[in-house]
Amino acid sequence: MSGLIRPQALLVDFGGVIVETRNRPNWQRRMAEHVLDEFSSAGVSLNGLTLEDIERDIRAGGKADSKWKDAMSRPFAPTELRYEQFWVDFVAGDWPAPPRDFVGRNARELCRVMGEIKQERKTREGFIEVLDAAEGSGIPVVIVSNTLMGVVHRDYLDQVGLTERFAEQIYSDEVRVRKPNPEMIHRGAQAVALTAEQCWYVGDNFDRDVLCGARARVGGNILMEARSTYDLPYDLPVTADAIVADPWGLLDLLEKATNREVA
Repeated sequence: MSGLIRPQALLVDFGGVIVETRNRPNWQRRMAEHVLDEFSSAGVSLNGLTLEDIERDIRAGGKADSKWKDAMSRPFAPTELRYEQFWVDFVAGDWPAPPRDFVGRNARELCRVMGEIKQERKTREGFIEVLDAAEGSGIPVVIVSNTLMGVVHRDYLDQVGLTERFAEQIYSDEVRVRKPNPEMIHRGAQAVALTAEQCWYVGDNFDRDVLCGARARVGGNILMEARSTYDLPYDLPVTADAIVADPWGLLDLLEKATNREVA
């Protein structure tokens, strides 16, 4: 920890760092009901496809997506999952052609709705204070996050009045690049006219975040503990420069690095 540079910018993940997330109970059923309503409104012939079928396949698609994410933290430069790939391949692979074609054509909006229905989000305690400290030291904060639908994150920040606190927001679905591809971190640094070596990167897991920071050679590779931090899909020969339990721990590191006294 003592060797951390004074950051010229903070690059931060969204889920696990800025916000805590929790899956809503029975979200798959609610999403299935939404999809069925969309079919009905559009006059889609279901050819025997039922609500229970849709719910089951949304559950299966979610599990496939999770395993895909684990696999995609192995390549150096993985690309992001396309909206239609999630719905057509992971969810609707065995559906009759009319509903499968419909979800393919409407995949982006279905991903947005799913993001809203699936999770509850709450800003982590202490993160506002991190933003205050960064602003007080002239340190811009950039979001660098993997997500199936970045619009959902943007909407949350708008709702809680935090959008203007970030210099830039970079989401993998929008730039078609995902961590641990170091290009994500390089883009975050470039957004504020810096290099990765001048920045800290803060993420909440090893296989996508710490590995990405190491590949990008960030000036400070910080791991913030969250619910799934230690659920590693495989062994990794990388270590963080510092591990903090929460945003308060990050605030402490930042204040020490900027020689600011703790209030």
